[in-house]
Amino acid sequence: MFYRLRHVASIALVCATVLCAAALPASAAPAVTNLPPIRLGMIEGMSGPFANAGEAVERNIRFAVEQVNARGGVRLPDGRHPLALTVFDSKQGVEDALLQLRQLTDQKIPFVLEGNSSAVAGALVEAINKHNARTPNNRVLFLNYSAVDPALTNEKCSFWHFRFDANADMRMRALIEVIKGDRQAKSVYLIGQDYSFGQQVAKAARRQLEVARPDIKIVGDELHPIGKIKDFAPYIAKIRASGADTVITGNWGNDLTLLVKAAKEAGLRLKFYTFYANSLGAPAAIGDAGVGTVRAVAEWHPNVADGISNSASDAFYRSFRQRYPLPKDDYLFLRMDVMIDMLAAAIEKAQSTDAVAVARALEGARYKSAFHEASMRADDHQLIQPLYVAVMQKLADGGIRFDNEGSGYGFRTERYLAPAATAMPTTCKMQRP
Repeated sequence: MFYRLRHVASIALVCATVLCAAALPASAAPAVTNLPPIRLGMIEGMSGPFANAGEAVERNIRFAVEQVNARGGVRLPDGRHPLALTVFDSKQGVEDALLQLRQLTDQKIPFVLEGNSSAVAGALVEAINKHNARTPNNRVLFLNYSAVDPALTNEKCSFWHFRFDANADMRMRALIEVIKGDRQAKSVYLIGQDYSFGQQVAKAARRQLEVARPDIKIVGDELHPIGKIKDFAPYIAKIRASGADTVITGNWGNDLTLLVKAAKEAGLRLKFYTFYANSLGAPAAIGDAGVGTVRAVAEWHPNVADGISNSASDAFYRSFRQRYPLPKDDYLFLRMDVMIDMLAAAIEKAQSTDAVAVARALEGARYKSAFHEASMRADDHQLIQPLYVAVMQKLADGGIRFDNEGSGYGFRTERYLAPAATAMPTTCKMQRP
């Protein structure tokens, strides 16, 4: 759900120019009929070391589904159908995810959602390619909200896969744009999780730093086991010994929280350029040490207006916080809302839940709200949208309106990149049915 404009005339103007689901004031929302729901199957790690990340995703998807249903559901020729979400626990493992995919397809659920692991996403793409070729009467579409390995929309692109997050190269470009102007950055330490995503982040950092800041020395490049390190003190000791003044990491979940917590406990004050330092316990773990030094990149954050109130963005964020009021649940991804909205609109345009018809409706689709815009590139099924690099701030110091997870710390926009500035070339050679 993007923020719904209050006036039907304004909505009609937006929806006349972009592919978006019908948005009506609550009092005018058409009633959902008793027709069967359109089912979505989320395959995600709901247990194990990254269970908190899986739970955060589920909250976001359910919030987005509820918004679609609140406005009447998805309109098909026989009437309006509600969306319904079923969650399958992959335990963050490839084999478990593939087992869950088989359960999902056995239940004839037409839409697969996943994102917290690029390794899992890559395996799902291959399995779905084979499944759809083998069973054309039970084809599924894969909607990816967070798996950012660039290969998924380049050499491993698939007609059945759509990515709604910026890939690792795109996110890294945004961070490098800030590092490029940071003349105090002289030596960088790269640290990440040892799987496809972490490896891609390190490669992207090296490649882009060489072009943007060839004067910077990379004094460390280390990958660690994903989800298995309980004490990052030995890694922080290596970073200290290297003389690094800046860390670049794609770590997420507990691997990020424990990393920055170890740096804080060691009294090592570094600049952290991260993909995900704005949530899942990281702001509280970093504390005062992160003010002005820790940065994160995202397609949106609660303080996007840089201290100047944006009523549409603020209303969107407050509606989520009203739905999930506990501080620990304060992790809102705009891209997941965009994904569900664009899917609902594509189903309505296709007048069907058939995977081929919906995929063709999504190709080239545009999204626009009062504070966000995006488009689905047909060539590789990569969503092109803005990116923000934001720096950590203390709420009590002013300049930001919202903190993260009740920590007293939030993020202020430091650099905004318009959609055109985030797009990167693709090598995808799409095979279409």
